[in-house]
Amino acid sequence: MSFEKKQKARIKRRVLRVRSTLKQNILVPKVSVFRSLKHIYAQIVDMTLGKTVASCSSLELDATGSKKEIARSVGLELAKRAKDQGISTVIFDRGRYLYHGRVQELSDGLREGGLKV
Repeated sequence: MSFEKKQKARIKRRVLRVRSTLKQNILVPKVSVFRSLKHIYAQIVDMTLGKTVASCSSLELDATGSKKEIARSVGLELAKRAKDQGISTVIFDRGRYLYHGRVQELSDGLREGGLKV
């Protein structure tokens, strides 16, 4: 098996493992994260309706600094937008990404903004 196939299989297993724990509680909205090389995107999805309630990305913000600082500011802004929608508790869906670095900073920003993650 080539390295690429092993890597794709590992990512697929990680996604299935993370999402299987999220399916246990569909009443609470989830925060879905996508991380590219330059930017980070996050959205709050109402799992009962399958609709996006609020979203935020580093493209929308005029934040400067390191990528971790920008990820934290995205988390703060998303928490503010969620509070405006009346959301106080969310489930964090890190997807295929490890809970480390920018993904962890985004989660910390959500908590700092007042959401219970």
